Amino acid sequence: MRRLTILAAVTLVLAACTPGTKEKPIADPGADVSGTVEFWHFFTDREAEAIDAVVADFQAAHPKIKVVVKSGQDDSKMTQAIGGGQGPDVGLSYSTDIVGQFCASGAWLDLNQYIARDKVSMDAFPQTVKQYTEHKGKRCSMPVLADAYGLYYNKKLFAEAGIAGPPKTLEEFAEDAKKLTKRGPDGSIQTAGFLPLFGFYENTPSHLGPMVGAQWLKGDGSSAIGTDPGWPQLLKWQKELVDWFGYDKLEAFRASLGDEYSDANAFQKGQVAMAIDGEYRIAFAKDQAPDLQFGVAPMPVSTAERYGAGYVTGNVIGISRTARNPEAAWELIRYLTTDTKAIVKLSNSLKNIPSTKDALASPDLKMDAEFKTFVDIFNHPKTTTTPPSSAGPAYQETFQTFCDSWQSGGANDLNAGLAGVDKQVNSLLQLGG
Repeated sequence: MRRLTILAAVTLVLAACTPGTKEKPIADPGADVSGTVEFWHFFTDREAEAIDAVVADFQAAHPKIKVVVKSGQDDSKMTQAIGGGQGPDVGLSYSTDIVGQFCASGAWLDLNQYIARDKVSMDAFPQTVKQYTEHKGKRCSMPVLADAYGLYYNKKLFAEAGIAGPPKTLEEFAEDAKKLTKRGPDGSIQTAGFLPLFGFYENTPSHLGPMVGAQWLKGDGSSAIGTDPGWPQLLKWQKELVDWFGYDKLEAFRASLGDEYSDANAFQKGQVAMAIDGEYRIAFAKDQAPDLQFGVAPMPVSTAERYGAGYVTGNVIGISRTARNPEAAWELIRYLTTDTKAIVKLSNSLKNIPSTKDALASPDLKMDAEFKTFVDIFNHPKTTTTPPSSAGPAYQETFQTFCDSWQSGGANDLNAGLAGVDKQVNSLLQLGG
């Protein structure tokens, strides 16, 4: 989720990864591990440097293992490489939504064999983290930090509009968005209090769904999108705000804005007064827009008892089924995901949330007020994540397609549209299974 769209090509290539592929037997626990490990990850620039620093620490502690790092490798590239038999030993993905597909297809090895052999306690990880790193009993991934989503707001623009603090309810959210919006003489948007379009930066159904407690799947694994009352509540709220702005005006405004991860980010430039984003935005904002006066808060919600909760996802790491040195690959993974000092160092550099209980409690963890807000969201009992599926992110992409049509006015019957999404998703889930 964190790095925008997950390409549909992932699904096609994973189909070539045979689920029944026999995995190689693992070595004895006392085996002397050595050799080269090829490690692919998606980070670039400042964030890639943080990864390099922790990998250097690993190599210093494991002098017989050489790690070859390739940065800027997204899920599509990695999946195609695995499908072609040329995948890395270790892959780091930005999307927990790919876990179900990677586990079901065999693209990543089942790590339970290593976890059991080396007596790695999964109780070291919070429940939500354990949930998004396995699928149907197969744990083909381990967590490398986590992301929690909340509300960013521009303090200067809030003061100018006479707004005392961040909104806590959906009603306040819409009211503040209108108060903070500035238009030109022709009605064009100059500053948006909030840009409500799905597809803008981090505005996805998965990230916004927790505001209304919306569920994706039922207990039997079938789609809940057409029957859960949260989705129509969210979409009606969103569409009313889109109509207030004017869909065409919003699209014209969006087209003028900079890239999400560049220094031209619309929130960092003061062009958008409120934005839904992950905790990692703190580091980007302080690095790219040091004069920006911003605050963070939990996302506005539909009911008071849900305030403080949000959406959680994270980076996941696994061993490719084409790995040439799986034992050394596991050593690197175990270090990055269970060594408290390594996790804290990486968290402090990337401003991502530690994914183990010990790292969260470490005195070395830099916990400023903004970061603590996201840690609290991460720990909230009503915080949710998207459920893993053998269809990968396809069920979310299907719903996103409907949301795009809904916000533009292309879909007028909401209930019928959501029921149609249910049918499509259930078909995808059956195929994925």
